[in-house]
Amino acid sequence: MTSRDPLPFDPIARAASLWETRIGPAGTMAAVTSVMRVQQILLSASDAALRPHGLTFARYEALVLLSFARRGSLPMRVMGERLQLHPTSVTNIVDRLEADGLVRRTPHPSDRRATLVAITESGESRRTDATKALTEIDFGLVGLTDRQADQLTELLERVRRAAGDFA
Repeated sequence: MTSRDPLPFDPIARAASLWETRIGPAGTMAAVTSVMRVQQILLSASDAALRPHGLTFARYEALVLLSFARRGSLPMRVMGERLQLHPTSVTNIVDRLEADGLVRRTPHPSDRRATLVAITESGESRRTDATKALTEIDFGLVGLTDRQADQLTELLERVRRAAGDFA
């Protein structure tokens, strides 16, 4: 996952030790720094798996969301809510997916202000192939058992809920 040799020590543990000595309790700093570093590792692994499929993780997430849609399409506003993205970001993602023929836009049948987005056959095929690539590398989350991955998800859910990410 990394193109360099691993360090002979854990730099986050070293920073936590120094923090503890010079500033005070280091638990939160070490946890946050660890989460941010793991995010970099996961994004790098995911990007490498998705690159051959011409996708970024954000574009992949949009295709997955659309493939789950019960009616076969979603309003762009709903996509933004579910993906937790600003409307401008959703527009950029949909623009790129549409340019690649992976989604199509259609006018909403009852709301002239809304646009529906649907995944195309080509988009579904690309999503299937990309999903296979990501699941083959466990989305880059290596070193944990299934139970530990579930525990991590539960812990991070608590942080997300406390931050108001969802009710």
